[in-house]
Amino acid sequence: MDASTDQGFEDQFAEVEGFKIRYLERGTGPAVIMLHGASLGSSADVFRRNIAAIGDGGLRAISLDMPGFGKSDYSDDASMGLKVKIVLGLMAALGIDKASIIGHSQAGNTAVRLGIDHPDRINSVVILGTGSLLPPLESGAGQREEAARERVDQRMARIEPGIEETRKLLEATVFHHDLITDDELALRHSLSIGQCFKAHVARTELSAAAKQKAKDAPAKPAGKAMWEQVADLTIPSLMVYGREDRARAADRAALLVEKRPGINLHMAEGCKHLVPWDAAAMVHDLAIPFMKENS
Repeated sequence: MDASTDQGFEDQFAEVEGFKIRYLERGTGPAVIMLHGASLGSSADVFRRNIAAIGDGGLRAISLDMPGFGKSDYSDDASMGLKVKIVLGLMAALGIDKASIIGHSQAGNTAVRLGIDHPDRINSVVILGTGSLLPPLESGAGQREEAARERVDQRMARIEPGIEETRKLLEATVFHHDLITDDELALRHSLSIGQCFKAHVARTELSAAAKQKAKDAPAKPAGKAMWEQVADLTIPSLMVYGREDRARAADRAALLVEKRPGINLHMAEGCKHLVPWDAAAMVHDLAIPFMKENS
């Protein structure tokens, strides 16, 4: 198997909140919990390129499969509440009092929620490519692109993908297509079918129903958007986005820097949405000393 996917990791499992949770681990030192996004095929393996570097950099790197993803037990529950419980429960199961959190894509929201609600347990948060933590453009362009992407996700939930569909999904999120080796593709595809696809379909349907219910419900005063909640963090944060990411991420990141001067945000050139792949070296160079300093 290609070196990028086979780093000598062995699947490990822990019982957390009634689920058998699979995780990968490397290194000793202050703990780092790495959280994958919500796309079909996402799993702890998204961070295979990063776990060894972070673990060898003096930290205890742990990447897990959330319920319904990878090799963890099945669940169609994609709620923030469950994700927070899984992270804190895994920390307890592994004897970890405090940890830094790395959140990719949608998991950046979970990292922020953990940092706001449990600052006594979280040392710092690292956000990789989380679009919902960027402000919208006045033109609404980014929001229209996100809505279009959601429609694609809904279509993808109708038929289990073949390997070429999995390749196209990866190519849409990775700038450097040479990173998509045959082994990487086979691994991603194996985690996009069967139980993982069943859970993806259920989550997509539940999400669509919840959005329709909210749309039909009487209007309520709007609370803080996720990007506004980042300002509520009392612990150190680091954000890395791809210059070529979807939904006008570069423009929205520039707008966030304008609204919050001094924010610790970095742009990676030649990088789409899979920041842990396209910008692995940059993530390691920035995040390892940042997390060690704040542990």
